[in-house]
Amino acid sequence: MGGYLLTFLILAVILIIAVRYLIGVFNKIVMLKRYRDKAFANIDILLKKQVDLIPQLIAITEQAMAHEKSFFLQLAEIRKNYPSAKTTNEKVKMGNTLAHQLLSFLILAKNYPALISQPPFQHLQAQITLLENQIADRREFFNESVALYNTGIRQFPNIIFARILRYKPSPMLNPMQG
Repeated sequence: MGGYLLTFLILAVILIIAVRYLIGVFNKIVMLKRYRDKAFANIDILLKKQVDLIPQLIAITEQAMAHEKSFFLQLAEIRKNYPSAKTTNEKVKMGNTLAHQLLSFLILAKNYPALISQPPFQHLQAQITLLENQIADRREFFNESVALYNTGIRQFPNIIFARILRYKPSPMLNPMQG
């Protein structure tokens, strides 16, 4: 009888240790996802502000840059789709595209001296630059969070819980990938 009790206690301790370990693994990947999401929330606010500048950008520049129609269509598409993006990954991809498009726009605008000398355009350019600088300040923290998250969900045994929870690798915020 004493042997069964000892065996039962050993198995119970092993089971408790295993369950606590699995709970720790689960909590770790959930925490990594929350850090990533929190880091993106700080950037999402700024991306929404950039998206909100698109109608103003189009209104100020459309006439001067009329033959750049495809550029304006791409910006309008981003403006339409960004608010309906459901996941962080979708928003990051659109944020990368938006940053790339705005950078391309600022480069393209240099070909229109009459446009860039107008105060409304200069004010808009300053707003875009300010927002991009603020995003750049937060991008490093976000990308570090993404790297930790992506590594965390690919490690064993974390990968098991990540697949159960349908956690997928997250893209980095990189304006050159637009």
